[in-house]
Amino acid sequence: MSTVHRVLVVGEALVDVVDRDGARSEHVGGSPANVAMGLARLGHPTVLAACVGDDERGDVVVEHVTGHGVELSHGTVRPGRTSTAQALLAPDGSATYTFEIEWDPTLDGLGEAGHVHTGSLATVLEPGAVDVVALVRERREAASISYDPNIRPAVVGEGDHRTGVEEVVALSDVVKGSDEDVRELYGDADLDDVMTRWLGLGAGLVVITRGADGVVWRAASGASGSAPTRAPEVADTVGAGDSFMAGLLSGLLDAGLLGPATREALHAADEAALAPALDRALTTSAITVGRPGAYAPARSEL
Repeated sequence: MSTVHRVLVVGEALVDVVDRDGARSEHVGGSPANVAMGLARLGHPTVLAACVGDDERGDVVVEHVTGHGVELSHGTVRPGRTSTAQALLAPDGSATYTFEIEWDPTLDGLGEAGHVHTGSLATVLEPGAVDVVALVRERREAASISYDPNIRPAVVGEGDHRTGVEEVVALSDVVKGSDEDVRELYGDADLDDVMTRWLGLGAGLVVITRGADGVVWRAASGASGSAPTRAPEVADTVGAGDSFMAGLLSGLLDAGLLGPATREALHAADEAALAPALDRALTTSAITVGRPGAYAPARSEL
């Protein structure tokens, strides 16, 4: 098990309103919240700093997240409405989203953490984004950092978000993106070139997920590789990337490659050292896509 005492996740927790074939259902989601629940289910003490309204949906979010073993930070629940994401599922299980989001987190009094994870809307949606990036910059002296850009044009708008994303990449030890993120940021750029670029900015490990085509990865040590998906069947893809992220971080934490004073070890890690974490990530995401919604598998299910 990990020697890291505490993981801090900063980002949105919301309600996914899912439409499939005319039937509507609601599920707790938000990329960072999914990662937090995934880490907690895998046995890592995890705190989530988010923005949740004091309405009925907010009550559901709080019950669900804390029920997965995640501690909510002071100030996460505040007066107002809870953010939502309208998810329209295609016949193949893929999802497109329309968001109604408020992001103005309270980031004081968060306590110590050995690892900090953020991404998605937290680092791009104002007024909170500037404070999140400042927090990451401050925390990286005493903690390792991970980042998932998870670009959402429906929220942040079309345009060039590369500068803001690369600012956070440069502060991060582990970056997990998707091929869709790469297309939004770099057009038709080769995935290997983008991974090399992000490593050049300072990351120790970069992983790009490609949906049904599996993943590719590259490390600062020069190690690189690819792997196919392990999902025998797909109920839907909601939360798949978040489950992969949680599994990856869990494996790296257990291997002693994340946490205080581990940056040098991560940058030197070869394929053999990284393989167990990549294996866990592929396993957790395969379990998630086999069930409806953003299911977070427990360590006993791996």
